[in-house]
Amino acid sequence: MQHLRHTIGILVFMGFFHFGFAQDSVQDTSVHSGKKFLPGEFIMEHIGDAYSWHITSIGETELSIPLPVILYSKHTGFHVFMSSKLHKSSYHNFSIPSDGKYKGKIVESVAQLDGSVLTIRPIDISITKVVLSVFMTVGFMIWIFLSVARTYVRNPDKAPSGVQNLFEPMILFVRDDIALPSIGENRYRQYMPFLLTIFFFIWFVNMLGLIPIFPGGANVTGNIAITIVLALFTFVITMFSTNKHYWVEVFNNPEIPWWLKLPIPIVPIVEFSGVFTKPFVLMIRLFANILAGHMVATVFFSLIFIFGNLSVTAGYGFSILTILFTVFMSLLEVLVAFIQAYVFTMLSAIYFGMAKVEAHHTQQAH
Repeated sequence: MQHLRHTIGILVFMGFFHFGFAQDSVQDTSVHSGKKFLPGEFIMEHIGDAYSWHITSIGETELSIPLPVILYSKHTGFHVFMSSKLHKSSYHNFSIPSDGKYKGKIVESVAQLDGSVLTIRPIDISITKVVLSVFMTVGFMIWIFLSVARTYVRNPDKAPSGVQNLFEPMILFVRDDIALPSIGENRYRQYMPFLLTIFFFIWFVNMLGLIPIFPGGANVTGNIAITIVLALFTFVITMFSTNKHYWVEVFNNPEIPWWLKLPIPIVPIVEFSGVFTKPFVLMIRLFANILAGHMVATVFFSLIFIFGNLSVTAGYGFSILTILFTVFMSLLEVLVAFIQAYVFTMLSAIYFGMAKVEAHHTQQAH
């Protein structure tokens, strides 16, 4: 019961923090800049990536951590500088538009011979908020698991304790409840490094995304580019795990009646398209679930100021409901963070297990 009270207290604290940061952002965009509060822009700003890590706003001063900008222009070559140089101004003909086609992205203004100015996108490999969060998560994972591994090497017969005791059940969970049933006892070991990496990476970045202050708050797996890369890893490993019997079942499964394969290859087309739709669904599932969790909270924060424009009393009254709802969503998102890591890892393991079909399976089907 005491641990439960502490957990609820922390989540309530997080809810007030979320409210404070939302209020800072709204005041910064609607009061100091003189602009009308736009819920759509507010939501997209908080779920999107950025070239700096916003902390808070005090008056007209924005407290943020500038991040390295790395650009390649075919006109002027490589440029490396901090994102603070682009704040409210341009730097070496580079700027961040506040509207238009390239809103929020770094563009380069190139003067033409006729006197006009052409706006183009340079090759952008900057360390953005999401990229920095990925680097920090990877560094944290390396530190944690190297420490656990060294503990096993020093004391192989000693009962686990501390951090080792925390992560050993999770490692055994991935091995016994995901890898072994899905891949099989003979082959699961070769996939364990990837499955453990993908499980803990997704779980850690999802949990960090629930923390509203640095180094948390980045919407990592709610970024489609990240989930594309994760799904691509699963797809490539699956393709390298296949054998000829797998492709026989894709294009000429002996269990399928011939009239579904000739003259129109209906089933082979469906089976072959499934090779690509499986990682696509894997990508969309993770992206959509995490993005939805971040969007729901910001939508409710937006309602505070929408009601506040109608009535100050309504704004303050709705803020109480928002904080209570944020506590509930935080509890739910803690569960979702684990579930999404589990589902992604489990489906990846299932695809690995399906990739290698034994020869006797095909013969039995005949």
